[in-house]
Amino acid sequence: MSILITRPVPAGEELVKRLRSIGKSAFSAPLIEIHPGADLPFLSQKLQWLSAGDRVFLLSKNAVHYANEQLIQAGQSWPEQLSYYGIGKSTSLMFHQLTGLEIAYSKQGETSEDLLQLPTLQTMGNKKILLLRGNGGREVIASTLRLRGGVVDYCECYSRQPVKYDIADFSRQWQQCGIKTIVVTSGEMLQLLYNLVTDNNGKAWLLNCKLIVVSKRLADIARTLGWQTIKVAKSADNDALIQALE
Repeated sequence: MSILITRPVPAGEELVKRLRSIGKSAFSAPLIEIHPGADLPFLSQKLQWLSAGDRVFLLSKNAVHYANEQLIQAGQSWPEQLSYYGIGKSTSLMFHQLTGLEIAYSKQGETSEDLLQLPTLQTMGNKKILLLRGNGGREVIASTLRLRGGVVDYCECYSRQPVKYDIADFSRQWQQCGIKTIVVTSGEMLQLLYNLVTDNNGKAWLLNCKLIVVSKRLADIARTLGWQTIKVAKSADNDALIQALE
């Protein structure tokens, strides 16, 4: 039985390498590429818009990486008087390790909904909020914090772009490799994967594969698309994915 990892480079290749080191057959087929975001040149200006006690949200490890690199290149540091929030433990730990600053995150789960349960986010009281994120994505954090009284701005720190595959070859190649399990870590990638396989035989193979996802929300989407065998990993980091694959 072989495993297909669809998350982007470098995390996807790192996961494949670790799986092979423990004797599993694994392959990488990243469905998106990550590029610097269009708003990075304006990051410093957007941070200066904030006052002491305002909130900055780091919505992925990619956002942390690109935003931090941008500030380093500009010879600037993260403002210490702001309150920082992260999606999930791994994103938050990465931010803390790079900056030395405290960052709050939900210990109950890795989703936007989990983060929004934090007591300090229940009332915004006209606080200014900056969301550091990729292009597009879900609006649940922004819309919820606006309803709670926050003034929300965005900074697109990175851009997700679909990897172009030959539709005729994609399913045939991975069927020949004996792929029976597929790891998908976002709704965008799940939809891209589903759309890449259009022939009946290929679709039957795809939907019969065991799917490893990283949230109940993704599992629900997968069921609506036709997958039957779905396992939810504890989080989106590679340690949790390896545990789910054991």
